[in-house]
Amino acid sequence: MAKVGLISDTHGYIDDKIVAYFEDCDQIWHAGDIGGLAITDELAKIAEVKAVYGNIDGQEIRRVWPENQLFTYQGVKILITHIAGYPGRYNGRVKALIQQHRPHAVMVGHSHIVKVLRDASDNHLHINPGAAGIHGFHKVRTIATMHIDNGRMHDFQLIELGKRGAINS
Repeated sequence: MAKVGLISDTHGYIDDKIVAYFEDCDQIWHAGDIGGLAITDELAKIAEVKAVYGNIDGQEIRRVWPENQLFTYQGVKILITHIAGYPGRYNGRVKALIQQHRPHAVMVGHSHIVKVLRDASDNHLHINPGAAGIHGFHKVRTIATMHIDNGRMHDFQLIELGKRGAINS
């Protein structure tokens, strides 16, 4: 069984709370708007990182992290991308990736809105862990964790880190 940390929209900010919640993770997945390579470097001290660039990320990050990550982990096929839309309203790029690769889970960021729901039409779990950074329009900073065991995702936990503008709240 593996534990995965889910994070997005850090916008250049990471704090001790995030590190503490992810310290027992086997992998950490970042769905973009990283805000600086120092963020993924810090996460990589904890566990292996899979990340994608977001719309605010510059060339430095885009040279290291791709637009999409498609991989299989513990028997679960995962697609991570930053801007995707939502089930029933995916943008054309992401809809084509979903139809071609048939992932079990699609993890996204961008909206800063926590959302975990089953997409029955494309038969996958849609995951947006919200926003972990202190910049943006979200009111509460969030991350998430889940376990994967023998091709099954379970024990999803949403973690509220405090108010958006409050550092180490």
